[in-house]
Amino acid sequence: MKNTKDTTNLSQTKGESSVWKNRLRILLFGAATFCALEASAQNGGKPAGQDKFIDKSNMDTKVKPGDDFYTYANGVWLQKNPVPAKETRWGSFNQLRDFNIIAVRTILNDAAAKTSAPAGSVERRVGDFYAAAMDSAAIEKLGYTPIKADLERIKGIQDVNGVLHEVATLRSTGAAAPMFGFYVGQDRKNVEVMIPQLSQGGTTLPDRDYYLKNDARTTRIQDAYKTYITKLFTLTGVDQATAQKNAETIFNIEKQMAAAQMARVEMRDPHKTYNKFAVADFSKTTPNMDWKSLMAKMKVSGEDTVLVNNPKFFTELNGMLTATPVADWQTYLQWNVLKSAAPYLSSDFVDANFAFTQILSGQKVQTPRWQRMSQLTDGTIGELLGQLYVQKHFKPEAKARMDEMIANLIKAYEIRIKGLDWMSAETKEKALAKLGTFRPKVGYPEKWKTYDGLEVNRNTFFQNVRNAGQWGYNDMISQLGKPVDRTKWGMTPPTVNAYYSPVMNEIVFPAGILQFPFFDPNADDAVNYGGIGAVIGHEISHGFDDSGSQYDKDGNLRNWWTAEDRSRFQAKADQLVQQFNDYTVQDTIHVNGKLTLGENIGDLGGLSAAYEAFKMTKQGKSKKKIDGFTPDQRFFLAWAQVWRTNILPETEAQLILTDTHSPGKYRTIGAPVNMDAWYKAFKVKPGDALYIAPEDRIRIW
Repeated sequence: MKNTKDTTNLSQTKGESSVWKNRLRILLFGAATFCALEASAQNGGKPAGQDKFIDKSNMDTKVKPGDDFYTYANGVWLQKNPVPAKETRWGSFNQLRDFNIIAVRTILNDAAAKTSAPAGSVERRVGDFYAAAMDSAAIEKLGYTPIKADLERIKGIQDVNGVLHEVATLRSTGAAAPMFGFYVGQDRKNVEVMIPQLSQGGTTLPDRDYYLKNDARTTRIQDAYKTYITKLFTLTGVDQATAQKNAETIFNIEKQMAAAQMARVEMRDPHKTYNKFAVADFSKTTPNMDWKSLMAKMKVSGEDTVLVNNPKFFTELNGMLTATPVADWQTYLQWNVLKSAAPYLSSDFVDANFAFTQILSGQKVQTPRWQRMSQLTDGTIGELLGQLYVQKHFKPEAKARMDEMIANLIKAYEIRIKGLDWMSAETKEKALAKLGTFRPKVGYPEKWKTYDGLEVNRNTFFQNVRNAGQWGYNDMISQLGKPVDRTKWGMTPPTVNAYYSPVMNEIVFPAGILQFPFFDPNADDAVNYGGIGAVIGHEISHGFDDSGSQYDKDGNLRNWWTAEDRSRFQAKADQLVQQFNDYTVQDTIHVNGKLTLGENIGDLGGLSAAYEAFKMTKQGKSKKKIDGFTPDQRFFLAWAQVWRTNILPETEAQLILTDTHSPGKYRTIGAPVNMDAWYKAFKVKPGDALYIAPEDRIRIW
């Protein structure tokens, strides 16, 4: 569904976990800012007063569904639910996330108040972390003191070796991740082995295009970014002229890095980004960077191979190391410390951070501190918090129902694969073998992360954040030389999202998403299959999208297709690319069909399989109406209400560049217009705006 954030978080994520998340195929978007919405746990996540699972009062029935299904299904709701000032978009996901964040807030407040909890207990560590995060008075007194030592140390760098030593130090201590990306993950062509991996990086703005384009909107963002850099330096006592010069230096360094990066569409190609080197051989391509020595400083030893997603980036970086004055590298490294720390320092830093993200997102007012710190707690020690969350908000019957629905969706997918008219028997056999090895995970990990060795002190917020960053990094490094941990989760239990991991060949559904509008134990099958059923199908479909389909049943990046079948699949995928390219978002801005292809295949395959599974149920076989709607109509309306979203134009424009997901409006209609059942359910005829002739409807899975 990751993912990305509504507003740009310029801080470094712990253990470079953002890279781990980027390797998942995610249903939604990464994370979101939250706005309070009063709801009760007993209400299953539905807004207060919501009794109907398909509420006709939210619809604009004056609109023909065949002309504008999105407005027909959601028009009145969209009119009545503008984006709140604290948000960048507002939709069903935000409402559910608000329900969850309020539930989390209660847990955190209770834990923080329970100072008698035993030292080292889950409740004590969660409570202490949150209490320290909420102690704004102590944080204000410190100003930027927590990072003074880092800034001073960087001033002492003498040469390129000193620059690289500092890059390793900042990364391994959880302070920042400058210059490039680094993580430990499964070898995509040998998934039983964990291997160090290097990726392009070093930039701050959300996409390389923000550095390389010069249209009015982009230059406005570039100017705001330089203003932000200047502001943070002046807050540390640097004079205005020097701070402005620093901003130009940093922007120019990052612009060079951006120019060497591959575009997002290229980065979706798992073969193009798979480049394995012997460490010694890779060092020969970057003479100024001895990777054996550098990785040792990053706590990696005894590894003789490395995976690199963009070798060209590193050859360019190698040249930059000596072409750029050491003084400029000092400035760049200081900036990496500043931007990573800003959200966790005194209010003048936090406010400067928000002022910049406002330009990117259009968000009107800053998210309240309690919400930001609740998110931070979840993102930092999420499997401690998650234990408290599932005790109160995850029922065994929800897991049992999910297990049943997953089994039904896999059965439906099996039926659909067997019935494909474009795939040979040989490739079908391999596809079915892969489907048969899918591993579902529901609710929460079977083995909780303990965070042993992570120090959390009730009185030292910034140090807690830094400790967590270092702990996360060490935990990541510790995976080298060990068997792959297949119990590991890429999301925390309260997360309203889901994902597929190609190297694990697993589909994962955190407890947080198992609520209305996706799922409700009291809802009819049409609603549950149009909601969570389509989510399950979406994640299964990621195993067979343009990228995931290149991984075999064991998770290895290995071709299992005949050349003819792959060619036929690609032709169908190209049709879907064109369908979404034709959707206009703003003025001349269109959906990027290639960037969003994997998610669009996920939606089309997922909704189609969910409908197949729904038709196996008693309700699916009937024509009995509920609240005036047939079972099939309720199925498609449930899908539509999941994606209703109002969004700020600034955020929308940013997401078109950076998000692999299409806008909610086009997710609502993109799959149904290719499904015969939708036409029949709503009597869509030739001449209706959304009508596609049967022979032109795209059928992939």
